[in-house]
Amino acid sequence: MARALLTDRCVRGLKKKPADKGKNYDVMDTACPGLGVRVSETGRCTFVLIARFPGKVNPTRRALGEYGAITLDAARRQARRWLELISQGKDPAIEEERVRAAEVRRQGNTFASVAEDFIKAKLTREAKGVEVERDIRRIFMALWSHRPITDIRAGEVRAAVKRVADEGKTYQAYNLLGYARRLFNWAIDQQVYGLETSPCDRLKPRSIVGERDPRTRILSDKEIAAFWNASSELGYPYGPLYKLLVLTGQRRSEVGEARWSEFDFDKRLWRIPAARMKAGAAHIVPLCDDALDVLNSMPRFEGDYLFTTTSGKKPVNSFEKAKVRVDALMLAELRHTDPKANMPDFVVHDLRRSVRTNLSAIPGISDLVRELVIGHTKPGLHKIYDQYAYLDEKRRALAAWEARLRSIVTPPPANVVQFPASA
Repeated sequence: MARALLTDRCVRGLKKKPADKGKNYDVMDTACPGLGVRVSETGRCTFVLIARFPGKVNPTRRALGEYGAITLDAARRQARRWLELISQGKDPAIEEERVRAAEVRRQGNTFASVAEDFIKAKLTREAKGVEVERDIRRIFMALWSHRPITDIRAGEVRAAVKRVADEGKTYQAYNLLGYARRLFNWAIDQQVYGLETSPCDRLKPRSIVGERDPRTRILSDKEIAAFWNASSELGYPYGPLYKLLVLTGQRRSEVGEARWSEFDFDKRLWRIPAARMKAGAAHIVPLCDDALDVLNSMPRFEGDYLFTTTSGKKPVNSFEKAKVRVDALMLAELRHTDPKANMPDFVVHDLRRSVRTNLSAIPGISDLVRELVIGHTKPGLHKIYDQYAYLDEKRRALAAWEARLRSIVTPPPANVVQFPASA
């Protein structure tokens, strides 16, 4: 075999000197041991490596690639890489296939595909699953959908959370970091996505978002009245949804994801299954007159969900625009009587705190019943040994709250003496 210092000019010259018909010839490189160019009868030049590969007794020839498809420099780098693998007792073909397979798996395990698996495995059975799924899709999948999950770095998670915190959404930012942490830790536990460490491991919410002060905001009577009237103007689906939040004191997800099959109109009861409750225990809400009026005013579709834009197939999942509208309507009403009126920001969950506070203002209701009305569980051993449902007590409490709410929305004339609502 001829030997020469291979250069691009040299290889281009070999293309003009094809081998005899039915034959090939090799020209070996003096710069890289074992590297050569095989020239065919058509003048095609293919880089080859001649070496004693693992499992072979004699030296054999393997193609590295055709000149033009790879450069001379690339062929030399690949030849040296193969020689290094051979010196370690590894077959380059097997190693490269392993690397290719790993890359295929890595590209297949995109953030979107892993997130879909997480949603299916974990969130479909959780009380706040729909809300968590919505935030994962809206924030994280929008950013990293087609990226391999192994490529996501801590700085990217931090930036996504910080962006929400900078918008003033402190509580949501805390929640988002928690969702990301859960998703990545779950993916590691599965041992099938190639993920060994979580980018959230060293991220601390306080350093990203700051301190999270407990929320204490409650709506005043004027604000409650304005909210109720604004909800009437919103119409279906968010108007009646907001009204049921005020009438029952339940969580947004519990009301927003309610199904018609959960309601017993003959017994005037709403049974929320354990899977949809934060505490993991089924909860029964007695339905009083005003709540029934709201339910009976709503349209019915083929699907089972009460509040929907998909004919009952799925529950509503976007509250932002409705909240902006209700805020504007409330402020307009407040300024109708007081042009200088302002309304501090509030979130939907503040309605629940407002209901609970108003229940405390009604005489004759025990603290236990007030807590049970809004779906909190009995304290300590009571939840084990006291299986009494307190349905009558909860019904009287909600009826008293409805009466108080009516007096807030439509105050009695000034010359009417109003006695405190009592359970």
